[in-house]
Amino acid sequence: MTSRVVLLCHAATAATRRAAFPADEPIESQPSSTPVRADVHLTAPATSCRQTATALGLPATVDEALRDCDYGAWRGRTLDDVTATDPEAVTRWLADPAATPHGGESTLDLIARVGAWLDRLPDHRTVAVTHPAVIKAAVVHAILATPRSFWRIDVPPLSQTVLSGRSGRWTLRRLAG
Repeated sequence: MTSRVVLLCHAATAATRRAAFPADEPIESQPSSTPVRADVHLTAPATSCRQTATALGLPATVDEALRDCDYGAWRGRTLDDVTATDPEAVTRWLADPAATPHGGESTLDLIARVGAWLDRLPDHRTVAVTHPAVIKAAVVHAILATPRSFWRIDVPPLSQTVLSGRSGRWTLRRLAG
């Protein structure tokens, strides 16, 4: 038997509209309810994820493994602002998946955390409401891509990414915006 995982990106927030490193903030508008059939419904602990799950009528349980990347000192700031004040740090962060110039979590650590979560899922249908970075990390892990490919994946608000398989043998079924 195989697992089927629908990764649902939370609805838009002020940070997604401003291209800012997210803080724990509410969604800007209520998404319309879309029936998503699953055995298990999960959500990241952030307000945006919990509100999205509630608005969609999903009886989701909080799973800490689905939390967003820890952007440390950059949280709440726009990428343009950080680039203007510390361009070398941004360049290092984008070029080196192990870099943590913000003092938070590296891209490598995020991919490892999300990959471990994905690989321990039991064989059933799961819907998980989470963050763009978490979804990108899941895709990188699932298709055995290099960590630098993380930056080549775009995950818009309310998009659905579908994976199927099991530990170590995942298939990307769909990316839908």
